[in-house]
Amino acid sequence: MSKAFNNLLKHIDGLSHTEKERIFQWVKRYVEPSSSVGGRLINEMRETRFNEGFECPHCASEHVVRFGKYNSRQRYRCKCCSKTFTDTTNTVLYRTRKGNEWITFVDCMFKGYSLRKSAEIVGVTWVTLFYWRHKLLSALKQLDFEQFEGIVEVDETYFLYSEKGKRGISDRKPRKRGGKSKHRGISHEQVCVLVARDRTKATVSKVACMGRVVKTKVDNMIGSKLSPENVLVTDAWRAYKTYAREKGIEHYRIKSNDGKHVIKGLYHIQNVNGLHSRMKQWLDRFKGVATKYLDNYLSWFLFIDSRSNESTKHNIKEFLLSSFVFEMTDTYDTLRLSKFNI
Repeated sequence: MSKAFNNLLKHIDGLSHTEKERIFQWVKRYVEPSSSVGGRLINEMRETRFNEGFECPHCASEHVVRFGKYNSRQRYRCKCCSKTFTDTTNTVLYRTRKGNEWITFVDCMFKGYSLRKSAEIVGVTWVTLFYWRHKLLSALKQLDFEQFEGIVEVDETYFLYSEKGKRGISDRKPRKRGGKSKHRGISHEQVCVLVARDRTKATVSKVACMGRVVKTKVDNMIGSKLSPENVLVTDAWRAYKTYAREKGIEHYRIKSNDGKHVIKGLYHIQNVNGLHSRMKQWLDRFKGVATKYLDNYLSWFLFIDSRSNESTKHNIKEFLLSSFVFEMTDTYDTLRLSKFNI
């Protein structure tokens, strides 16, 4: 080992954690160039996205022919609508010139780095990474499943309505450090997040409404995934009781005021309550989340929580492929100017 190399190692040892991380990512790119990694990723994305047959992303026609190349990527032309497209059209990667940077950024997301720290490591501005984050999450939240199995635990949790990042708020004074609600208990200043989870860990976690949840919102959120074969376990809130009775679903209510948290040694809502706790602890790192983006963060949390928050190559690749295969047409402007609707 040369003296120069030993001096280099000593110098690296004295760097900050962020600087070491940046060197690590640079070495990875040097050993395995972004062109090869990015190319393989796009090939896998194409295979996953078009696993049931190649079709036009504009009109869904299967009458497609090759039509030259664009930015070194194969371009196609639809014989029905005459529009051209590439493998990445209407995906997160559309029109991006970055390759390995996306992989590096998702690695930073798994590690819980801030946007500013991630920007130093990835080599782009933190503002750009903010939009990358929400492009990925807007696609990722399209992940879904068909039906719950067996016992389904349902409970809601609440967040104070937030317009973090918005300028010119006129209907109230800006809150400092998140602030507090004007009203005690659950009010229409609170955003209700409904969480439903079966024992196989199939989970729905989305914003349901403002204030207390009602049976129509429960039906909108999880009705299509429930059947009479399921068993519903909830707290004592009356909306769940009415909903289960109308749908003919067996229902157990956990009444916390009587000190009984498990019925027949089997029926409880501890899995959902545990998820609530981990969710809120994880969201604390962002020092507040704008309500209009809350569903994005909930999708992000569910993905990494189901994989023990481990930044492995497999998990990073799965995160990227899960995001890339879904249609995503949001631009920086549509993400920035989006509004909370419920």
